Amino acid sequence: MPHIEVDDGVNFSIFDALFRISVDGVIGPNLANEVPSQDNGGISEDGLNWRIRLRDDVTWHDGTPFTAEDVKYTLELIVNPDFRAWRTTGHDLVRDITVVSPTEITWRMEEPFAPYLSFLTETFMVPKHILEAEANPNEAAFNQAPVGTGAFKWGQRLAGDRLELVANADYFGEGPYVEELIFKYIPDMTVLYAQFKSGDIDLVGNAYITPDNYQEAKDLADRVVTVEPKGSVESIYLNQELPVFKDQAVREALYLAMDRTAIIDALYYGVPTPAETFMPPQSYYYNPDLPKQEFNLDRARQILDEAGWVPGPDGIREKDGLRLSFNNSTTVGNHLREQTQQFLQQTFAEIGAEMKIENLPPAVMWGDFWGQSQFDSAMVGITYLVGGDPDVTYRFHTDAIAAKGGSGSNNAQYSNSEVDALLVEGSRTFDPEKRREIYFKVQEIIRHDLPFLPLFAYTNLYGRKAGIEGFEVNTNTRTESWHAAAWYWA
Repeated sequence: MPHIEVDDGVNFSIFDALFRISVDGVIGPNLANEVPSQDNGGISEDGLNWRIRLRDDVTWHDGTPFTAEDVKYTLELIVNPDFRAWRTTGHDLVRDITVVSPTEITWRMEEPFAPYLSFLTETFMVPKHILEAEANPNEAAFNQAPVGTGAFKWGQRLAGDRLELVANADYFGEGPYVEELIFKYIPDMTVLYAQFKSGDIDLVGNAYITPDNYQEAKDLADRVVTVEPKGSVESIYLNQELPVFKDQAVREALYLAMDRTAIIDALYYGVPTPAETFMPPQSYYYNPDLPKQEFNLDRARQILDEAGWVPGPDGIREKDGLRLSFNNSTTVGNHLREQTQQFLQQTFAEIGAEMKIENLPPAVMWGDFWGQSQFDSAMVGITYLVGGDPDVTYRFHTDAIAAKGGSGSNNAQYSNSEVDALLVEGSRTFDPEKRREIYFKVQEIIRHDLPFLPLFAYTNLYGRKAGIEGFEVNTNTRTESWHAAAWYWA
């Protein structure tokens, strides 16, 4: 179901997927006994026929054995038109699912889909014996107290305060080595750091330590603070259905009016790095040859002048009765984003563009407002890759626009037929070199079209108490607790 990064930490702890991706980007077995490949016969030469062999020692948290029937149920639920699935990309190609035995399942792909193994590292299996009895899985009691196979079991949730998971003593895999995981709800980044500093928090989760606190944080006693590259990009997302953003000149001018160097150096203390693409710099598919953004207010004004945007009496430009005015939204309580908004608001005004700030609580911001593209523009940090695979169909394909009935997270409502065709080609191509050429071209086109204005690639500041061992940063996932089962107190 639709969710954001912080939910992943809970999902990875309660549930398991067929496979897991390592820190090094290697896909290994989780609920499966082995990773299928064309070499071992698990995937046919044409990429269409799949066979998955499962472990025989896994039970759900209620003691019921996990079997291939649960895998079949999960994959069919995702594409059930009555179920609110987060994304169906890849899953919608699966046909003829056959349970061969409790530990073996086969299916056929309608067409080859190279990223599917990576997608299955984040496709958590759910229990057929519980959910099949529900009239509406979207509103099942299970959704408020889930039952998984993971290293931790559901404890309780105190709304607005914390969510508690307890160790699963019967876990089939490594660990868990701690008795309880407590995820705390903290809506303000300053309060988050203060609680880490005071010791109320053992490990700073997905929001991380803000760069303005880095100099102090790294010298705190009994704390381990590390700087790690992340697979996320901070940007200004532009809703392509908003009339002002349909004009390429407006998007180009706004990008020219972003003083990214000042934002990174002055507000973020030089911690993140500039970005021109959605692809993480550490990815094999990263295109290093894209045009570099230039901060140039004169050039921005010139582009708008040439496109017919004329300054009005109040300095805000107009064209054909349309004011160059829009809202920008992000979550309240993130002081660095709020400062960045104010900074951009000033420079945009210098070229005759009015950006009004309209921030919302996280529960509202990341609900339908974001998912159904109800925003004008948004300041967001997004991890575009799933399991490190370069496929971004669910972010940029026309059919992934949820606001238009599609299934995906193309929240900018971006549509380009050439990109659509390239994404289809890339998903059907298994050769890494050929895929690299395809995704280089995808990045070129999207960099030209500017459906979002990149600010920087995240470099995150992870913080934990000294004595917490087994913690590893994995840029191939969206959460720091992708393998909390391995954590222990030394």
